[in-house]
Amino acid sequence: MSRRVAALLLLAASAGIGALPAIAGGPQATLYKNPLCGCCAQYVAYLGRAGFHVAVVDTKETEAVKREHAIPEHLYSCHTMVIAGYVVEGHVPLAALKKLLAERPDVRGIALPGMPPASPGMGGAKTAPFVIYTIPKDGEPKPFMTM
Repeated sequence: MSRRVAALLLLAASAGIGALPAIAGGPQATLYKNPLCGCCAQYVAYLGRAGFHVAVVDTKETEAVKREHAIPEHLYSCHTMVIAGYVVEGHVPLAALKKLLAERPDVRGIALPGMPPASPGMGGAKTAPFVIYTIPKDGEPKPFMTM
């Protein structure tokens, strides 16, 4: 994504305008992260390699973003992304994102809680299956996908 497009998306997000029209190419997303978080930058790079266009909004108010999108605290991770009308919390693998965007379930979004080792953007060895949960519009989160 060009610096000009990224600056426009950042300006729109900070002004409360919301998403700008889609740019030709892959899916458009806005990711909210703490400016000091390196694993979030790695996650953005991971999505970029897959053809996603991600505008990054650095904020020290990440918890406020999570509350705004009604993410249950037990599903919190280090960053929150908005894509195609969904909220995506954490280091969610590409396969789960593609499933969400293809199937378009009636949920608020999906989450991979915490910062599991070997998840996209994180180092280390995988120690357990990744369980991605729904962020429901009402009710309790349910498993969306296990990888």
